[in-house]
This record gives sequence, C-alpha cells and structure tokens, in this order.
Amino acid sequence: MTETDHFVAVRGVIKRFGDNEVLREIDLTVDLHQVVCLIGASGSGKSTLLRCLNLLEPVDEGTIVIDGQAITNGQVDVNVLRRKIGIVFQAFNLFPHMTVMQNITLAPRKARGLSKDEADSAARDLLQRIGLDDKADEFPDRLSGGQQQRVAIARALAMNPTLMLLDEITSALDPQLVGEVLNLVRQLADTGMTMVLATHEMGFAREVADKVCFLDGGVILEEGPPDQIFSSPREERTREFLARIIEAGRLLA
Repeated sequence: MTETDHFVAVRGVIKRFGDNEVLREIDLTVDLHQVVCLIGASGSGKSTLLRCLNLLEPVDEGTIVIDGQAITNGQVDVNVLRRKIGIVFQAFNLFPHMTVMQNITLAPRKARGLSKDEADSAARDLLQRIGLDDKADEFPDRLSGGQQQRVAIARALAMNPTLMLLDEITSALDPQLVGEVLNLVRQLADTGMTMVLATHEMGFAREVADKVCFLDGGVILEEGPPDQIFSSPREERTREFLARIIEAGRLLA
C-alpha cells in the first residue's frame, strides 16, 4: 500500500524539545473515515503527535502527508491546512467575551468567507446537533464544562474539516460531564468523520476506535484493533499500562 492510499501517512517523524526527543521515529497511517485512538501514559508523546499533525509543532525529521499533500516540506500554507483539520484541546479555549454563537461563527466568517447569515445558519444547525440550541446567546462562563467542550467541538466542526484531532478532551471535566462529550464524539464517528484522538477513556477507545496505538516513551510500541490491544496485547509495556488502568477502574468492558 502506498502513501497515497492513506488519508494520513506519518513516516519517521522525530520531534525534539531541546535535548529531549519526545517523538522517536513515529510511523502512523490513518484511512479516510477511520477513528484512531492514541493511548499511553502522560508524557508518552500523544499530544505532541496530534500537534504535529496540524503543524502547531514543526517536526525535526520525517514526513507527514495528509490527503495526498506533504505538509512537512515547508511549502504548505499553514492557514489553508488548518481549515481542513479541526483540533480540540482539553482546555476549552473559548473566547470568554463572545457568546456561543459568536465563538462558533468567527472562524467561518474570517477564514471561509461566509456571510453572517450563512455562518449563523450553519452554527444553529451545529448547536441543534449537539443539543445546545438554547445556549446560542450565552457566554461560556454560564455553561458547564461539558457544554463548553461540546461548543469547542462545534466550533471546530464549523470549519467543515476533513480531519478532527481530539486531545484528551474529557480530562478537564468532572466525571459526570464526560459522558455527554463522549456521546458527541460517538455521533461524529457514526457519521464517518476521520478522527485521531488521544484519550485516557479506555472503555470509550475500545468501543469507538478502528485502530488503537499505544505510545510509550515517544514510540508507537504497539498498534492494532481494539480487541487485540485490550484483550491480548503483545508487548509487556502495553500489558503493564493496561494493568494499571484496570487497577484504577478505568477500563470498562
């Protein structure tokens, strides 16, 4: 299979911060409509890998090809690239001085050139889809954490991305709010959205992922279908990581 057969192809990617090599020879492929979950301990490189996929972090070595376009050759228009790649972080990063509607419509109007009416109409459709159509005129501090994170996802979706990157989007939420955000991600997966997500929610990863990658020390140590990774991991480090997760009661059947 060639690079062009994959929607995302990461080959030999190395990322350093000073003398610290946080990604070491990363190889990863993501097919169109595929959901890939990155799991591993904090500091294993999951977030850095996601940030490299939309050039928030430049890579030091290796190549990344997305939708047939090499993005690591220094010749890509980063702003155009990021219109196609939505990213949502664990911190909601909503503009506190803007309403929900204004948060969602800002980028489509500025970057996609939509009129106010077009952007408002699309935003209302998104708000209805995420169950927050009655919150359009609220400010973020009037929303729960789960509601704010759903708005953050809607804001990313408003750009009509072909790829969504989700970085530990439930880790800043109270446990009772996690479910509403994960339900929205499930809906996105059901519609065929191509997604790469870093998560500590192992039960969710087992349910929604087409492929799970276990990162350890900046390396993808093991990857495969969820049932294989969670039920019969090949690597000792994967088994140790999952044993700790099970002991903490965070791996649901």
